Amino acid sequence: MVNGALTLGTLDGANVEIDQLVGSDNDVIFGLRTPEIEALRRDGSYSPWDVYNQDADVKKIMDSLVDGTWSYNHDEFKVIFDEVMYRNDEYFILKDLPLYIEASLKMDKKYQDKYAWAKSCLINTAKFGYFSSDRTINDYVRDIWHLKKITK
Repeated sequence: MVNGALTLGTLDGANVEIDQLVGSDNDVIFGLRTPEIEALRRDGSYSPWDVYNQDADVKKIMDSLVDGTWSYNHDEFKVIFDEVMYRNDEYFILKDLPLYIEASLKMDKKYQDKYAWAKSCLINTAKFGYFSSDRTINDYVRDIWHLKKITK
């Protein structure tokens, strides 16, 4: 945000606050929402292998990690492939991947309108102050860690 970049991300972590502050016209949020993720976890219906086998684009992207596309050393990115495919994709990366591709195309389209893009960049920069370390640490102390301030 501080350099004017528009956020392209899932609706979690700081992106929740960013989206609220800058408005959805000034970022691009994609992916599953918390209730959808909770439902998939609860019913155990998600399998990265199902997504991999049913979506040719996902398969091509994942295979590129181990087929030499990115490195002559086919094992260099195998750890990523293995983490997603053999550890049940705990962050639902493959479920979000088609939505990410769609969102990145939306971001490309936004960039074509130079005035609107510049305005969004300015809004992101102007709103960055909210994320100062002082405010963030105070919020964590109060809301997450539940610590009392030390007084002299």
